[in-house]
Amino acid sequence: MDFRLLSYSKGSAVARAGLLVKGLVFDATDALGGGSASAVSVLQLLADWDKVRPALESFASGTAGIKSKGLELDAVTLAAPLLYPGAVYCAGANYRDHVIEMAKANNQAPNMDGRENDVAPWHFVKPSKACVTGSGMIVVRPAGCLKLDWEAELVAVIGRAARNVSVEDALDYVAGYTAANDLSARDLSRRALVAAGSPFYYDWMAHKCFAGSCPLGPWITPASQVGDPQNLPIKLWVNGVLKQDSNTSEMIYSISEQIAHISRLVTLEPGDIVLTGTPAGVGAARQEFLQPGDLVRIEIGDLGELNTLIA
Repeated sequence: MDFRLLSYSKGSAVARAGLLVKGLVFDATDALGGGSASAVSVLQLLADWDKVRPALESFASGTAGIKSKGLELDAVTLAAPLLYPGAVYCAGANYRDHVIEMAKANNQAPNMDGRENDVAPWHFVKPSKACVTGSGMIVVRPAGCLKLDWEAELVAVIGRAARNVSVEDALDYVAGYTAANDLSARDLSRRALVAAGSPFYYDWMAHKCFAGSCPLGPWITPASQVGDPQNLPIKLWVNGVLKQDSNTSEMIYSISEQIAHISRLVTLEPGDIVLTGTPAGVGAARQEFLQPGDLVRIEIGDLGELNTLIA
């Protein structure tokens, strides 16, 4: 039986792990037979994913007879499915169509020769507690930012410790997938009063790591229910207008290659997430940026709908 893993709350209660099955939300502690008195988080579930996944699947298969225990989705408040990821790794320049559009916008020739020159994929890191927020939440533009951009991204959620894994085995370490919006303050990425050659010229904190810069969700779909993660439609709308419309097959470096590469540098832990890059259609390419009151919606395959309101 299909299920989705989420973090939910009712009223002022602390968010806790839940399962979405046939439109109803069930508490994860009930699914594991522990009773609702002991709170459990999605991060705790991922820490023991190989053991708890069969139990969650079994519970989801048997929910037909216990629907009275489920809550309607609109009766709960969803938080980010992971409160909070252990680490947030974000891929840069990883879609062919995006590299082409940005080169055109900058009057440059597209450069996608990383493979030919044996160049590894590259990633930067966002601080999870400062940046991660859930679907339906409000994100305030950082002070001084007039060019806030959107970036729809497929997210791989790690479910097993991964160190020096092969490309062939890398997806075995993924518990599931969700969506993210790697919000970017384009006009804060470079300091106007600093010379381009100075080590203080670039400001990645201001550009990528401001409060709320990583909307995530609405839930995690287990990897076994996703099919081929390298063939998912990925779309983003601003106020109902389609801006990004691509497919994860456009990635330059696959999800497997990214996980394998990161695992050679550090140990990926359960609950870490990998944002795998964004396709063409970002605002910077057309000089369109998010304004207060804008609503951003992301859909990737059947992973759910991630909504963010800009203030």
